[in-house]
Amino acid sequence: MRTVRNILITSCLGLILSGCNKFLDHPPDNRASLTSPESVSQLLATAYPQANYMAFCESISDNVADKGIGGVDQTNTDLFFFRDVTYNQQDSPEFYWNACYAAIAAANQALEACLQAPDPENYTAQKGEALVARAYAHFMLVTFFSKAYDLSTADSDPGIPYVTKPENVVFKDYERKTVSYVYKMIEKDLTQGLPLINDKLYSVPRYHFTKVAANVFASRFYLFKKDYAKVVEHTNLVFPGNNITPLLRPWNTTYRTITYNELWARYAKTTEPANLLLAETSSLWARTYYRTRYGLNDSLSDVILGRNVTGGTWAFNYQLYEGGTNNYVLPKVNEYFVRISVNAEIGYPYVMVPLFTAEEALFNRAEANAQLNKITEAVDDLNAYASTRIANYNASSHTLTAYRIQNFYGASGTQAGVVACVLDFKRAEFVQEGMRWFDLLRHKLPVKHSVWKGESFTLEPDDKRRVFQIPESAKLSGLDLNPR
Repeated sequence: MRTVRNILITSCLGLILSGCNKFLDHPPDNRASLTSPESVSQLLATAYPQANYMAFCESISDNVADKGIGGVDQTNTDLFFFRDVTYNQQDSPEFYWNACYAAIAAANQALEACLQAPDPENYTAQKGEALVARAYAHFMLVTFFSKAYDLSTADSDPGIPYVTKPENVVFKDYERKTVSYVYKMIEKDLTQGLPLINDKLYSVPRYHFTKVAANVFASRFYLFKKDYAKVVEHTNLVFPGNNITPLLRPWNTTYRTITYNELWARYAKTTEPANLLLAETSSLWARTYYRTRYGLNDSLSDVILGRNVTGGTWAFNYQLYEGGTNNYVLPKVNEYFVRISVNAEIGYPYVMVPLFTAEEALFNRAEANAQLNKITEAVDDLNAYASTRIANYNASSHTLTAYRIQNFYGASGTQAGVVACVLDFKRAEFVQEGMRWFDLLRHKLPVKHSVWKGESFTLEPDDKRRVFQIPESAKLSGLDLNPR
């Protein structure tokens, strides 16, 4: 049985950022100061999107329900009803679009500096990070603003602009080309950049694409592309010697007994082994994700964090709190402030987001092995995960087998059962982090939302609203909006 703890959760007050950059309208131009590998590395600290996708991904997913009461947030409300979001500030799709292209502009500026340096051989590591960062931002854009990769349609589905040159004009015409083209460019940047990365150059490696983080990114990319052998290849590099559990979050040991404040402080720390890449994002998600009207409620928490194939109890439930009526929260993302000046008492709200984790790497490999019909390997990974997630874990009673999984899911074959198990484990692991949306896209799963004591409506796999609308401001760069 689930244990839910009641507490009163409060958030600090802060200022909301009063505007966001338009599509590529303020390109960084620091060429005069990019005269050393160190200066390029400093620029690359801004080559990661400083915006949070959790709010809009979670709000459109099947992890949210109408609680009947709760805070009103336009992005959350619009996406619950599968409407295009008109809000363009923090935690909106448009804000994320702008942040991605700002990150791409920084990566391109860094790459130009590397190429024009009199000693380019000394900029190899910076070039590697810039290429992988550029690939990541474009991957996130094509995932949200284009149809999910499908080999049969990727050559005709509209993609997003793949920008490879620094900007020297305010507005420039861009071509979307196709999803297939974008994927080819991502793969080119990723495969060229990953071998060049040098972890030793980073003072805080978790804020940069290390080789491990880049390999997890590669595993996600190839999972979307359905190149499952490549997924396994890259994930194996994340777990040398297949030593898995030391990298996973200790939910059924340390996490189970610490206070919610301690968990909030620890979850997105650089010292947490599970966090392989972290990004500082301008966001209000930490103060809203459990209080909005459309979010995790009692019924959904029972579905996601209730009965599971091991027969045991998820350790997550020992840290599941109710902050007010039907406002369920797992203490993960926490808000902090970046002061507007050294002596200021006010600042902007930020949230540190784990972009890539050891858990995702494990799930990617488990699903890929299942798709390759390597069932034993897939089940082994699921057991490694469960050993750190099931309260009072006992191998004799909680260990999974292919038969046990198939029997639990009633699936048409072991392979389908194992994939279903991966998706359920992943849903529980990343609840309230927005990751569920990626799996709904990849597997073309319908999303059902029900209004409080009223009608329900479904976002079908072929619904055009599954592709977020490109910002109106992008039309200044010659881009067509997504069809509706």
